[in-house]
Amino acid sequence: MTTERSERLYGLDHLRALAIVLVLLFHYRAFKHPEWIDTIGKFGWTGVDLFFVLSGFLISGQLFKEMGNKGVICLKTFYMKRFFRIIPAYFFTLFLYFSIPFFREREALPPLWKFVTFTQNYGLDVIDQGTFSHAWSLCIEEQFYFILPLFLLMIMPSKLFRYFAVLIVSFIILSLILRLIIWNVSIAGMDHSALEFWRSWYMKIYYPTYTRLDGLSIGILISYLMQYSSGFKRMVHHNGNKLFLAGVLLLGFTFWVCNEQASEIASVLGFTLVAISYGLMVMAAVSESSFLSGWRSGITAELAALSYAVYLSHKGIIHMIQAVFERFNLETSDTVCLIVCLSGCLIGSLLYRIVIEKPFADIKQRILKSGK
Repeated sequence: MTTERSERLYGLDHLRALAIVLVLLFHYRAFKHPEWIDTIGKFGWTGVDLFFVLSGFLISGQLFKEMGNKGVICLKTFYMKRFFRIIPAYFFTLFLYFSIPFFREREALPPLWKFVTFTQNYGLDVIDQGTFSHAWSLCIEEQFYFILPLFLLMIMPSKLFRYFAVLIVSFIILSLILRLIIWNVSIAGMDHSALEFWRSWYMKIYYPTYTRLDGLSIGILISYLMQYSSGFKRMVHHNGNKLFLAGVLLLGFTFWVCNEQASEIASVLGFTLVAISYGLMVMAAVSESSFLSGWRSGITAELAALSYAVYLSHKGIIHMIQAVFERFNLETSDTVCLIVCLSGCLIGSLLYRIVIEKPFADIKQRILKSGK
């Protein structure tokens, strides 16, 4: 959700737009909503996993390219770019949540230090402190941005880099094994209808970074193979539409497996299957032979560019709009209110762009130019 748009890879814009739409539909179910939202938004939680795959692919791709061109990664430049892309809008959202109670979709917030240190996803009690809970995924991405370049610098000079793909696959397997262990030790046997089950499931399986490495790892793996394996790259460019079809079919099977999101099989295997499904779609999106890469759409490009601001602000905006509707005795569970709420999210994200993102992007460019 914090990845920067590529001017060349148009297919990724479509996927990023799909990801934010999925997230919006899933989270809208927490507010008053039309009944049909429950059906089409049920699997919207996978939108975050799609964001993870996209982030893993794009960010690692930038680093691999820099390694190939310069033989080294400039940490200062990388972290500066990430800072100006992520922190201003994120901290502005924190300001709204902590200073304007009306913006909060729920009552209680976790401590501010957990948001500032990007550790909110550990020990997150979504039942009692669920306000701005969706920042958990930003915490994982920020931890990823911090660790990946350091990890690459550490293994680049060693023989381990030859086995980089094996290392990444091992991270996926590690997450899967950890989810299996945690399920059997802490979750199995609990009453699925009880709040304590959901508190434990989210806290111990859904939110921690070490149980959610699948999406980022799949994205990194694809990027690595595209950079360093000519055979893999050729396969991707020659089979774009087949890869997309395979991704859609596997995702359909995954939705069947994950019909009950917190079941044992979904908790253990679901995130891996979702990541592989979206990984296939990402491969299709960058393939020269895919309809995705050749299809240019101003709508999806714009929605992709606004996706980070939409993600940050959407719950607060939906909450405020529905509160105003209720004040004037207007219906909040119909499609009209849904359209108004989603329109409000887009307007809010445009304000983010004008007031925060564009000015800080200009500052970033001036600093980068002055450093050359």
